[in-house]
Formats: sequence, structure tokens, C-alpha cells
Amino acid sequence: MRVTIIYGIISSKVSFPAGLRYNNEEVIKMAEHHFHLKADWPGGRNSEGFINAGNLKTKVSIPPEMDGPGAGTNPDEMLLGAAATCYMITLAAMIERANLPLKEMSLTSEGIVDVTNGVFTYKKIIHRPVVALAETSTDSERKKLRRLVEKAETSCMISRAIQGNVEMELEPTLS
Repeated sequence: MRVTIIYGIISSKVSFPAGLRYNNEEVIKMAEHHFHLKADWPGGRNSEGFINAGNLKTKVSIPPEMDGPGAGTNPDEMLLGAAATCYMITLAAMIERANLPLKEMSLTSEGIVDVTNGVFTYKKIIHRPVVALAETSTDSERKKLRRLVEKAETSCMISRAIQGNVEMELEPTLS
């Protein structure tokens, strides 16, 4: 009998009863992580609020691009930041597990918000990873890197959470 392991569950609403089976395999839950955020908002649309989520403590407001005060960060930057950091950390872990000779890695990401008839919709996130392996890397290692760059996007829990709602695009530069 094969055993499927599910890990990194964030929602406290998800529970697995003993003996749960998926595709005729036993499912074992490895961990459930809870993250908390406290938000304060003193007034109307153009106010400045504050969030506290562990290591993230910052002012929040509507960005100037949407006719807000632009103080601190905003939901658009936070979603982009969550998607970008999740992708980068996931890719770094995959590269490490594959024992690829990483020389350097960086990432720029872009979020595109569409406004149609006054409705704001987060349309697309574009990740532009730049990943270089050591000069001594083999063709096989470079091919594996290309596969991992793409796989990291579908493996990242934030990408999975927004799948079907926000288009994800990769524009990698690999060497």
C-alpha cells in the first residue's frame, strides 16, 4: 500500500479523519500551521490602517494608483509579495534538494490589476527569476534547473491558493 503525505496545510478548517483515503491511498497529515494577523482601521476609505502579523508590522492604505493616500503597503503589494517570496523559497528548496550547484538567484515580480467598470481585479502575476548555476554545471543539471523553475510555480502554496483566480506567468533567465 502506498501512503500519500499532505503537508503545509494552512486552513484550520481542514481536518482529516483517521483512515482517510485518497485515490485508494491512506492519507497522513504531517502538520497544520496557523498564522494570525491583527488589523486596525480608524476610518473611511482614505484612512491609514495598521497590521501586525508576527514579523510583519506596517501601515496599510489604498495605493496612490487607486486614488488612495499610499501610506505603508497595500493588499496588491502584499499579494505580490506573498506570491513572489513563496515562489523564491520554493525554488530555492527544490534547487537545494536536487543538489544543483547554485551560483546566484534573484527575482523580480510584477502584479497587474485590471479596473473595468469600477471593479478592481488582480489579473496577473509575472515572476522573472534569474538563476545561475556554477560554471562547472552539466547540461543535465541545467535541464533539471529549467524543470524546477517551472515546477516551483505550481508547487508554491500561494500559487495553489490563487490558482484559477490570478493568472501566473514565468519569464525566467537561466544560466
